[in-house]
Amino acid sequence: MEREYRLGLYEKAMPDLDSWEEKLCLAADSGFDWLEISVDESDKKLSRLYGTGEELRAIRQAVEHTSVPIHTMCLSAQRKYPMGSRDGKIRARSMEILERAIDMAAQLGIRLIQLAGYDVYYEKHGEDTRRYFEENLALAAALAARAGVTLGFETMETPFMDTVGKSMHYVTSVCSPYLGVYPDLGNLKNAAVLYGSDVTGDLKQGAGHILAAHLKETRPGIYRDMRFGSGGHTEYVPGIAELWKQGVRMFTGEFWYHGEGDYRRILREASAFLHARIEEGRQLATGT
Repeated sequence: MEREYRLGLYEKAMPDLDSWEEKLCLAADSGFDWLEISVDESDKKLSRLYGTGEELRAIRQAVEHTSVPIHTMCLSAQRKYPMGSRDGKIRARSMEILERAIDMAAQLGIRLIQLAGYDVYYEKHGEDTRRYFEENLALAAALAARAGVTLGFETMETPFMDTVGKSMHYVTSVCSPYLGVYPDLGNLKNAAVLYGSDVTGDLKQGAGHILAAHLKETRPGIYRDMRFGSGGHTEYVPGIAELWKQGVRMFTGEFWYHGEGDYRRILREASAFLHARIEEGRQLATGT
């Protein structure tokens, strides 16, 4: 019987393999249902947005041959080129990157682009950076609507947008069916510790607007590079239960591979861990 949910794999959780077919097969063989492509601030990953028609056809053919889709994109490139920058050239570059990412998503059948919830990252935040961010966000939602691609905010590690509640301020302000929230449960737990709040209550603020969720291991002050089950404090089960009640059925395992250990074993163990937590969350939500 087919599962009631789908579990994706963040591309950086695997080595940089030679071909897309290898990557997609590895994801499926490890127990994941789709791959989340990464477009970060590195020149190598940014170059994907400027690929030729032949390069995009090769990715589509890999998806067709393996029957493993690329459902989502993590667009962290806007950390370096943020929509709220005081530098007009950087803002223009940010919007160029976003427009090309939306076009690439439309061509590859990617349904959801995860946006990093920063107005700025390497600059100092201010009311002017917030204003620039909001202005460009409205334009971003219009670009997404034109292509039929959905954008979702990731809850980050900075105060600007580290909770679902803060994300919803911008979702409500723009008021587009193509803009929602794609939260990170690990980051939300760190925010809950920081503010003395709770993850479940924060998730409830996004009801009806949460599109999918990143599942990641964290602990206070540490936001990445932890293995699942390695002593983190992420509240997987209650968080997933709340998301399940809201109708969320897409989850993505986010972790990083840095060349240590047997990556095939690491991926299989991560898949088993996450499937178990999702099933526990489903049971808690449904009482079955």
